[in-house]
Amino acid sequence: MTRVACAIYTRKSSEEGLEKEFNSLDAQREACAAYITSQKHAGWTAVRDLYDDGGLSGGTMERPALKRLLADIKSSKVQIVVVYKVDRLTRSLSDFAKIVDVLDAHGASFVSVTQQFNTTTSMGRLTLNMLLSFAQFEREIAGERIRDKIAASKAKGMWMGGNIPLGYDARDRKLVINESEAKTVRMIFRRYAELASVTLLQEELDRQGIRSKQREGAGGRLAGGRPFSRGILYLILQNHLYHGEVEHKGNVYPGQHEAIVDADLWSVVQDKLAANRKARELAVGAKAPSLLSGLIFDGDGNRMTPTHANKSGRR
Repeated sequence: MTRVACAIYTRKSSEEGLEKEFNSLDAQREACAAYITSQKHAGWTAVRDLYDDGGLSGGTMERPALKRLLADIKSSKVQIVVVYKVDRLTRSLSDFAKIVDVLDAHGASFVSVTQQFNTTTSMGRLTLNMLLSFAQFEREIAGERIRDKIAASKAKGMWMGGNIPLGYDARDRKLVINESEAKTVRMIFRRYAELASVTLLQEELDRQGIRSKQREGAGGRLAGGRPFSRGILYLILQNHLYHGEVEHKGNVYPGQHEAIVDADLWSVVQDKLAANRKARELAVGAKAPSLLSGLIFDGDGNRMTPTHANKSGRR
């Protein structure tokens, strides 16, 4: 009897519950293993390798276990992929087509134990395409609900997570002022208001040894704690959180957290940033200023900007 190598692939979108002794991945694997055993008469045998993607979305191909599985299919180590449900493998029609191409190219197929699908038949593929269309629709609807929830929450002034900004700590999913870091933030705003130059501000912070916020990243590794770049300083100086506000897609709402920078200092800094932005657009202060900058517009009313090239040291 010809031996047919079967790989069990399991996936769970969230990490919740993975710490349990018997979790969702174990349940999926147990059901698939039982199905493979029922096909023992056809020579089906489960490979020893585990292909588990815990806490990863089915809307992307960037999954370590899936990549490893596809590589083993290409090297002929696996002939059949067994999944609990087809959406464990993917929720994207385009990704499904890529996976099927790999299976076809290497004479492999896959089976869903709860839905009885087999990609070796045209009817099976048609049914799978229809099922995946609904799976993709469900994922897109879920994404829309999440985006709507974020927009509604930010309109109420709620902080919706992400990297905790310098000057704040997160408690009970709310921002509270970290007074020692807040002093650094106020100093950054105050010195920029006096210097009106991010470059000079960066040099001063570097001389004083002032560093960015240190955070604990994935796996407990520390991130941050580095000299401020000009880009980070621009982001800090324009961050509405420091003015006690929440920004979302160009709209600004009163926040539920306390401001670090008072209204007068915030206004001065924003005015200076806008003035410097205008000066850069007009090439003010350039070694060879363009005299017509800001004066010439194209037929659609767009401002024309100067540019130049250097060749053999000549402009």
